[in-house]
Amino acid sequence: MMKIKYSKKGDDKIEFTLEDTSVAYANALRRTLMNDVPVMAAKDVDIYENTSSMFDEFIAHRIGLIPLTTDLKTYKARESQAEALDSKNSVLLTLDAKGPKMVYSGDMKTKDKNVDVVEKKIPIIKLGKDQKLRLEAHAVLGFGRDHAKWQPCLATYTETETGKTKKYNFMIESFGNLTTKDLMKQARTIIEDKATALEQQLK
Repeated sequence: MMKIKYSKKGDDKIEFTLEDTSVAYANALRRTLMNDVPVMAAKDVDIYENTSSMFDEFIAHRIGLIPLTTDLKTYKARESQAEALDSKNSVLLTLDAKGPKMVYSGDMKTKDKNVDVVEKKIPIIKLGKDQKLRLEAHAVLGFGRDHAKWQPCLATYTETETGKTKKYNFMIESFGNLTTKDLMKQARTIIEDKATALEQQLK
């Protein structure tokens, strides 16, 4: 039976060692954590006013990469890109700023306190005197396998061998969308569901 031993536990970072398992499982866990656990990120950004020196596309790209806290109990991932946005699959964030000032992620306002920017001091753009920026961003659940903005964590491991025993030393650092505990729970469920689905296909 696989053994797990924690050497560090925290909401943002954990370190642990896996024993009595294979490199295939260790790599599956790493890939699942980074690619298959859904988190919120701004996908569609509607810019209504922008008199700054930066193109709309650059600003939208920056907004999309701002980590957002995620509520997996309330929101569900869309089945396809064609599915309309609604209160069950998206959250609206707004930004209305006027210079002179540095615009930070914390200047964005959310319609749901459970889906908000993780860090308040991420710089977005510096506005000059009388320059304005007004936009709406629609945050949706997505997956790291589709775009880096939906990658919820950094997950790495090293392999050590003592005699016939192999150990896999993991380090997982959350970007703040979910706690490391929730990330591990989600990854475990996803791996179990995939294994069950494969077993059903083989019957």
